[in-house]
Amino acid sequence: MRRVGMKDIAAKANVSVATVSYVINGTRNVKPQTRERVMKVIEELNYTPNEIAKSLKIKRTNTIGVIAEDVTVFNVPEIIDGIHDYADQHDLHILLTNMRLFKRIGHNYSDMETYRHLAENAATNLLSRQAEGIIYIGVHPRDVTGLLDAKGKPMVYTYCYAQHELSIQYNDEQASYDAMHYLISMGHKKIAIISGLMDSLPSRHRFNGYYKAITEFELPFNPQYIRVGDWGLQSGYQLTKELLELEDRPTAILIMNDVMAAGAMRAALEMGVSIPQDLSILGFDNREFSDFANPRLTTMELPLHEMGYNAMEALSQLIKGEQPTSDRSPLCKLLVRDSVAPPRS
Repeated sequence: MRRVGMKDIAAKANVSVATVSYVINGTRNVKPQTRERVMKVIEELNYTPNEIAKSLKIKRTNTIGVIAEDVTVFNVPEIIDGIHDYADQHDLHILLTNMRLFKRIGHNYSDMETYRHLAENAATNLLSRQAEGIIYIGVHPRDVTGLLDAKGKPMVYTYCYAQHELSIQYNDEQASYDAMHYLISMGHKKIAIISGLMDSLPSRHRFNGYYKAITEFELPFNPQYIRVGDWGLQSGYQLTKELLELEDRPTAILIMNDVMAAGAMRAALEMGVSIPQDLSILGFDNREFSDFANPRLTTMELPLHEMGYNAMEALSQLIKGEQPTSDRSPLCKLLVRDSVAPPRS
């Protein structure tokens, strides 16, 4: 059977051979409608863009594909900036695709079938434009194993992870331990925790850091001090009210994101509990609003720029056939503000 070539694709799509070449190689801008028509014909003829690319004798493009689940979510812009930082230093080109996942499905990240086609389309588009590898940026640290197929191209995940794939994450356990160490150094012994959903490794790692500190510093372990939220403001509000209603209530709460911490501060205000005089609160993420809260929120700053930079460095090394040397678990930084103080004696 005769091998289908670019002339056949051009004829069926009613475009020039040059246009087909532009679409496959990503060398020039093509109208979206035209690109879509050409890609449809490629699929109908049982070719994937990656297979076509393999048949072309081309040199390296120095082009990296980046799939962001949603660029409007707080963690993503700084990660992308880190990616560009490395790319600028090493003369690499970035192709960015925004899946707009939060806008499309909200917090319903667990059902990957609802957005698998978005990820697959994003990967296919980037590979058709000769991306040599892909960085996938999540909006929530979770397992996305099996979400997409990079057609044999190297992939690196960050702010999410996939089994048997390279991922760049900050060190959750160490961050939680460091936060606890600070609270303990301020004199707190009755420290509660409001965790995020325990369906992900990062949440479990953060709890491990909490428990490690409790054990090492020989603090009393009170199961009533352990609460599991859903990352939302309302859960932080409700769970803090429950903690403050305990007969032996905590003097400090470690809260696993700043949004829940904001809910906790609202609950304390309504119940007449003064922060930090009566209750210390320490958050996670260093969201923009945390510096404008009253009192200003002490929090753990995520190494987002470093994660993007390291992800890009690791992918570049994979493309060259080298073993990645990047730090896969950069450390968080404690930002001391006003929401933590020694407990009342």
